[in-house]
Amino acid sequence: MIAITGASGQLGRLVIQELLKTVPTSQIVAAVRTPSKLQDLAALGVVVREADYEKPATLAAAFAGVDKLLLISSNELGRRATQHRAAIDAARQAGVGLIAYTSVLHADPSPLALAGEHRETEAMLQASGVPYVLLRNGWYTENYAASIPSALQHGALLGSAGEGRIASAARADYAAAAAVVLQAEGQAGKVYELAGDASYTLAEFVAELSKQTGKTIAYNNMPEADFKAVLLQVGLPEGLAGLLSDSDAAAAKGALFDDGRALSRLIGRPTTPLAVTIAAALKA
Repeated sequence: MIAITGASGQLGRLVIQELLKTVPTSQIVAAVRTPSKLQDLAALGVVVREADYEKPATLAAAFAGVDKLLLISSNELGRRATQHRAAIDAARQAGVGLIAYTSVLHADPSPLALAGEHRETEAMLQASGVPYVLLRNGWYTENYAASIPSALQHGALLGSAGEGRIASAARADYAAAAAVVLQAEGQAGKVYELAGDASYTLAEFVAELSKQTGKTIAYNNMPEADFKAVLLQVGLPEGLAGLLSDSDAAAAKGALFDDGRALSRLIGRPTTPLAVTIAAALKA
């Protein structure tokens, strides 16, 4: 059996959709904090189990009989390491044979503030004794596509990434990679640095957006502190504003770039081009 944590999230659902193409529904476990959110998957025959990082007993039950576990990193910044430890401990107790963990691109040297909890989790996995594989995911193109409505409204995209090149890929590309790894043999000990085939600067991002919309969109680069201040002014919480501004500043240092093309090799096709993701966002 293959279990996926965070199964009701955007990445989790996409991974399950990929697995459903080749894996019997009865062998897929959707582990989720609120099972009622996955009634559609349960109706298909997917095994839906409660798995709350804050309730270790639910994790032990959720992972019972599971051979391979995709541990999708928690979205609760500051709580991630603690929550991941609970999941890893439960997986070990349940006798899970392999944990695939969604880490971050080049976690070891990464200047990203959010990389710290990923490094902690990788260390926990190494110490756990459970075989594991690291899926070090780069940026999702959707992370920047989410800013398109604001950019169109104001005629500008703000950021602090400078000339840093971003080798992002669509979320579905990373989901496809996870599904491949979960079904393959001999994955224990592997580390995949996953990123898009092509890279772009945020100036190039808005150039593509301008091309598709026929509107002139500018990229306004700002110091990290100023960018964070703007994000706070528009109502973003302190933690999220800090995360976004830090991520942009780290991108300027190359944190979101990789040209190894491990992702496209793993999924057997090119990663989704930036233009395609922008077009999809404009139609949404």
